[in-house]
Amino acid sequence: MMKLVVGITGASGSIYALRLIEVLRQAGHEVHAVVTDSGWQVLDYECGVSREALAKRVAVLYDNDNVGAAIASGSFRADAMVVLPCSMKTAASIAHSMSDNLLTRAADVMLKEGRKLILVPRETPMHAIHLENLLKLAQLGVRIMPAAPGFYHRPKTIEDLVDMLVGKICDQLGIDTDLFARWEG
Repeated sequence: MMKLVVGITGASGSIYALRLIEVLRQAGHEVHAVVTDSGWQVLDYECGVSREALAKRVAVLYDNDNVGAAIASGSFRADAMVVLPCSMKTAASIAHSMSDNLLTRAADVMLKEGRKLILVPRETPMHAIHLENLLKLAQLGVRIMPAAPGFYHRPKTIEDLVDMLVGKICDQLGIDTDLFARWEG
């Protein structure tokens, strides 16, 4: 069992985070979550999910203003953190070590402790500053996985598209799933 942190920001694509949390929990992993203020707005608008509903889906739901929470410390032994979806504001804050809230502090801790950090930006198009921030993070070892599902598995539903991206994230976490058909060539 792994201890995983999922950060949810105000970028569009909250459905990906909800599905990832579901898959991780079904696989028996301990999921801790933190959501930005904008993330709550998008979760409500896109998915109709409240704080109370999300709290029931995770082991611990942290207040983003509580920079003294467990996930803000390197002594909290999280195996990995996924920021999904990741806004460009959050990516910039992480790239420049501006830990002004719990989500960015937890990501900074993952970097300083040499633990796996995955960012899933959903922004398009991106300008040079976005790309520079993502490059800087990639050079630090952060996995950058744009929310760009493939179509070789011939998706029929939105859920098929979501599952492909979530499956690819799980691949990066070392978690086996059968969420999408793999390319056989």
